[in-house]
Amino acid sequence: MCNSHTATDLFKLKTMLKKLVIAALLFTAIGNRSFANNTTSLGDSTITIKVKGVTCSNDLKTLSVNVMELKGVSACKPGKMGPTSVFKITYNPALVSTKEIFKVIENTGGCSDPDERPYKVKAN
Repeated sequence: MCNSHTATDLFKLKTMLKKLVIAALLFTAIGNRSFANNTTSLGDSTITIKVKGVTCSNDLKTLSVNVMELKGVSACKPGKMGPTSVFKITYNPALVSTKEIFKVIENTGGCSDPDERPYKVKAN
């Protein structure tokens, strides 16, 4: 009788150990995914650029939308409209370069004439 009691205890111990291993693996996987997400946001940079040629509020919106479509851009906030408008752009340099961002801005069609390319990024 003592041997069967020990076998039952051993079976329960193995079952509990398997559950602990599975739980540890799950916590590790969840933690790694959270860490990966935080690493991406830690790698973000923010630039403020000046753009000439913005003549209406639709220009601001169109430029922001086009920049936001780039993979790696997480925010594009326009400032006030004027002869030179300011945009604050948050992006991941591992996914998109400032050169690509500038190119999208300068290749955006104008509000009054979509075939025209009136926007120019002003060097800081």
